[in-house]
Amino acid sequence: MTGRIDKILQEKGIELPEPGDPLGTYLPAVIASNFLLVSGQGPRHHGKVMFRGKVGASLFVPEAQMAARQCALNVIAVARQALEGDLDRILRIVKLGGFVNATNDFNEHPKVVNGASDLMADVFGDEGRHARIAIGCNSLPGDISVEVDAIFEIT
Repeated sequence: MTGRIDKILQEKGIELPEPGDPLGTYLPAVIASNFLLVSGQGPRHHGKVMFRGKVGASLFVPEAQMAARQCALNVIAVARQALEGDLDRILRIVKLGGFVNATNDFNEHPKVVNGASDLMADVFGDEGRHARIAIGCNSLPGDISVEVDAIFEIT
């Protein structure tokens, strides 16, 4: 099935990765009423972590934005899987959560998470604009640099 969102992805040259298996005892996504909640996704591609380490030490805002973008690609991939391939069921992105593995003195978390937010707006248009939180963390699983989760309104 090739829907509107799939066509946008194709036109923009964006290829979604295959969703990875959960790294713990949780579901990658849950549908509750007319909401799809996607669990936190790291910057993995083909099963490998692309960005590790603390933002502000081993990588900086431009690289961390790329990590956040990769996380968002994984969020969309999990959403597509949960929606049985039909991303057109997404009415809007309600909320995005961004978690940045950062040094104690790093304070540009919103700039980092823009890597995910910009992708969502680019793919979903006005429906991709969302409420958001950008949090600095002392660590993230596997020393990943960024993790992103999302809540979608769906049909």
